Amino acid sequence: MPEATDAVADPPVTARVLTVPNALSALRLLGVPVFIYLVLVLHADLLALLVLVVSGFSDWLDGALARAWGQVSRIGQLLDPLADRLYVFTTVLTFAIRGIIPWWLALALIVRDGVLWIALLFLRHYGYEALPVHYVGKAATFNLLYAFPLLLLGGQDGIVGTIAMPIGWAFAIWGVGLYWWAAALYVFQTGQLVRLARRETVRAAG
Repeated sequence: MPEATDAVADPPVTARVLTVPNALSALRLLGVPVFIYLVLVLHADLLALLVLVVSGFSDWLDGALARAWGQVSRIGQLLDPLADRLYVFTTVLTFAIRGIIPWWLALALIVRDGVLWIALLFLRHYGYEALPVHYVGKAATFNLLYAFPLLLLGGQDGIVGTIAMPIGWAFAIWGVGLYWWAAALYVFQTGQLVRLARRETVRAAG
């Protein structure tokens, strides 16, 4: 077991709002309607691909800057996963509407987020905040954020599309599997906290 001095301490969380990482997260959120317009209205797939690539890069950059500059904030911890989930939701929905991905894949991701939303309601009912994002969930998001641009590129003619399509599907399948694994862990942790809260309630009543 490593000594306590070898452990890497988590960066302190501040209440600051106006930071560069938070600005990047806000810009990512603003890119969501732009992406929808490009995919569904203009069918400008290459520009939509650019939006996804920039979003994926900014997702990495805002976290790296927050840790490097000591600007990890509570609002940032909320904005970052919110932007990720919005991109996942809007991407699967627009891709399914366009026929880029099958509806079963879109529903697998949308239903999973519905399960987490219900779990969050249970947590809030018993006085808990949202659970921290698990590394499995981060890995799932990483896979999906790589899968979507590749699947979009796979719809293009030529050798690039031919190569991108199977790679995109590989990332998508791994992403869906990890997405549901993370959901199972979240539901299990929620169940543990709910049972603990109920025992505390019974103990206090007795």
